[in-house]
Amino acid sequence: MTDLVPPTGRVHWIGTGLSTGSGLRVLATAHDVLLWARTEEKAERCLTRLGLTGQVGVRRFGHDALAAELRAGDVVVSMLPAPEHPALVRLCLDRGAHFACSSYTSDELVALGQQAAERGVVVLTEAGLDPGIDHLYAHLLIERARAEFGADTPASAVFTSYCGGLPAEPNDFRYRFSWAPRSVLTALRTPARYVRDGSEHVADRPWEATRSQDVGGETFEVYPNRDSVPFVEQYQVPGAWRLETFVRGTVRLAGWREAWSEVFAVVRDGDDDQVTALAAELADKYPMREQDLDRVVLSVALSLEGEDGRRWSGEYVLDLVGAPEETAMARTVSLTLACGVTDVLARRTAPGLHRATAGSAARWLGFLAEHGVRSELRVPAPSNP
Repeated sequence: MTDLVPPTGRVHWIGTGLSTGSGLRVLATAHDVLLWARTEEKAERCLTRLGLTGQVGVRRFGHDALAAELRAGDVVVSMLPAPEHPALVRLCLDRGAHFACSSYTSDELVALGQQAAERGVVVLTEAGLDPGIDHLYAHLLIERARAEFGADTPASAVFTSYCGGLPAEPNDFRYRFSWAPRSVLTALRTPARYVRDGSEHVADRPWEATRSQDVGGETFEVYPNRDSVPFVEQYQVPGAWRLETFVRGTVRLAGWREAWSEVFAVVRDGDDDQVTALAAELADKYPMREQDLDRVVLSVALSLEGEDGRRWSGEYVLDLVGAPEETAMARTVSLTLACGVTDVLARRTAPGLHRATAGSAARWLGFLAEHGVRSELRVPAPSNP
């Protein structure tokens, strides 16, 4: 692996959407930051909202414009949709710049990450809320369980990870759009693979696998999303543990499935144009308005039962309500990303592809707590036969 291209301390933050928040402010206090947006006016409005007017440079985004200013050792932070990331990573590789985002890792990014390792460049992905903080919780729970229960002890295991952005004040629709509306709907069109009752299942229509889930004494509705199975390896689940349940999914307010019945009909039967049109209509009807507060709920839980009857369980919970000046979604996503970028700038991250991983989990949670995103760990006393 090639030595790390020395970071310059200069950060190019691309995007001013619903997930850009105080993480940008954290980076701007110690580093030279440029905010790129579709227009300079939009960038200025974002800076005004974050109290950063005059502290961050603004630019009109375009690949040619970014390429003209990008230097070796700079860091590009992308808040753009995931399909736009490969082109940005290729530009970073050409310039010897580092890259960070909060999106899931595609196969194309995995291949580009291999090139990055050879060129001394960092490619950081899955460093947001979900994916991101959920990874930190999973790694820490599994690490604790390995130490207290035993990695080589045969046991049945139940692992669940559910996350969602919700309205703090429930409405009839049981939801308000605090991030990309079309992405919310298109995610429902992606089949979900997960483990339930000891075997793999695929839900072609994830919402049809909705069930009730208690988090902190409150009842929610949860359903699986994407492909949970590869995370068994990513989280380094011991082979001696037999997985009865392993599912990563979405949490919604109770009553969500009934309230969205007409939405599901379009998601199931409509074409892309109809889904896009519906997303725009719903975003107009149920936006996260200035007077509305959002809420982020994340629960990651692990329980084990040994053949001798011994039991262990643990759960991390994040339940955060936004503020008028910043949504909970923007805070959690942008601060986690800022933590990862800080690691890159401090030369703590080796070249190549990285996610929010085990080695940095405790430190990252400490960083988040310092900036108002506090987690609760619930670990009951172990049960012995």
